[in-house]
Amino acid sequence: MINRAVIAWLLLGLLWGTNFVFIKWSTEVVTPMQVALVRVIAGFLTVGGYALLKGQLEVNHLRHTVHFTVMACLAAALYFYGFAEGTALLESGLAGAVSASIPLFSLVAAIIFLSDEKLTLNRVVGLMIGLVGMILITNPFSSKTGEFLLEGVLWMTLGSFSLGVSFVYARKFVTPLKLPPAALTTYQLGFASLILLLVTDKSGLESLLSDTESMLVLVGGLGLIGTGLAYVLYYFVIEKLGAVRASALTYVPPVVALFLGAAFLGENIGMMDYIATVIIFTGVILVNKNTRKTKGTE
Repeated sequence: MINRAVIAWLLLGLLWGTNFVFIKWSTEVVTPMQVALVRVIAGFLTVGGYALLKGQLEVNHLRHTVHFTVMACLAAALYFYGFAEGTALLESGLAGAVSASIPLFSLVAAIIFLSDEKLTLNRVVGLMIGLVGMILITNPFSSKTGEFLLEGVLWMTLGSFSLGVSFVYARKFVTPLKLPPAALTTYQLGFASLILLLVTDKSGLESLLSDTESMLVLVGGLGLIGTGLAYVLYYFVIEKLGAVRASALTYVPPVVALFLGAAFLGENIGMMDYIATVIIFTGVILVNKNTRKTKGTE
């Protein structure tokens, strides 16, 4: 089973890394909020249909609506919107690099809310190193630094914080419910769809109907695969590997995003961006170093 969990961990990291390119393409056609709305609805319909066919959805599951709503906000609505806004303002590779901070936020939440997570010297140093990397990503000493770069990093940080906290919340309150991953994903994306439908300006969405390529990227790549399938893997990985170890899968997306952005979008990722990403990774590795010495599930 551990091998299946590791494979799911790697696949989820690859999917999330590819999502940055899909988001970048999509925000050139519709607004970031609309990107979040469409991907959530597409993911919900896909996974919901699968869960329905498998008979995994039950009315009595709705007694856990509070937890589903919290996860809908943390791991879907706020997370997707923050990343869409950030990626629209940044190059996709740079946006992916900032997302490497997710495990840092996950650790802070784990220490606060999970009794078996302790603040060690390695983790304090890792948090400080990760913070340095985050500052360097904004390149504050460059004359080219502008409001869009800083704003983009702040949006990405908000999304990273939201998802990082969601790992811990899911581990503490959601995975103990022992519901099938497809059912959990359906409820989470369903409530997120309702939230985003209420707050999203839909004007201009019809432009997707005349742009087949953008429709395939947003609905198919970002919605069906990058959201629906990804979240089934998300709950499976948290259940098998624990919250902090699962959050470490975010080592993968920044590398994937940097490579794809440079290779297929012609993005100019500077040496400082790569150095800052390595620094963030170093911090994240230190943060998670002690995890393997404790329980397998946090």
